[in-house]
Amino acid sequence: MAEHREFFYKRLHSLLGVIPIGIFLIQHLVVNHFAVYGEESFNQAAGFMHELPFRLLLEILVIYLPILFHAILGIYIVLTGTGNTTRYGYFRNWMYLLQRITGIITFVFIAWHVWETRVQIGLGNADLDYNLMENILSNPFMFWFYILGVISTTFHFANGLWSFLVSWGFTQSPKSQKVATYATLIVFLGLSYVGVRALIQFAYGV
Repeated sequence: MAEHREFFYKRLHSLLGVIPIGIFLIQHLVVNHFAVYGEESFNQAAGFMHELPFRLLLEILVIYLPILFHAILGIYIVLTGTGNTTRYGYFRNWMYLLQRITGIITFVFIAWHVWETRVQIGLGNADLDYNLMENILSNPFMFWFYILGVISTTFHFANGLWSFLVSWGFTQSPKSQKVATYATLIVFLGLSYVGVRALIQFAYGV
């Protein structure tokens, strides 16, 4: 029973990491990337998302609760799991370790980002627009904190996508898992570029 429960939790954990969290991550990075095309483009894209019907309810149900549940479930799996040293090779065990480290960094980063761009502006009179992100990222410490946060988040998602494909039976053979490794590497590099490029635009205007 314990093994079946652990298997179920791992599948649920990986599913939440892709749907809805992963889908939201991609959407969020794409909206931020509009900054590259100018302040007006970003403000229009961010404004469109901000004016969605039932936005707060959607954020709670589709973003905040799944992320919180994903994080709690991840901690539970780490504390109760038996590891994967016998199932996967040396490279995958490094990915397993990095997945846990980036998970912690990502959770801290998301919590701070939500506080800075949702909670604080809700308590004050600031708008969630280009100028807000420009002011945040003009601080060198915050710029590098966001760089670390974005790269950790994209790695965590891309490597988690690999685990999702294995957990849900899409990639069972060594060959298919190798192909998935290269595919998720492309996902990681592509999303990292999209995210970091927007941060550079906000911080330096280039």
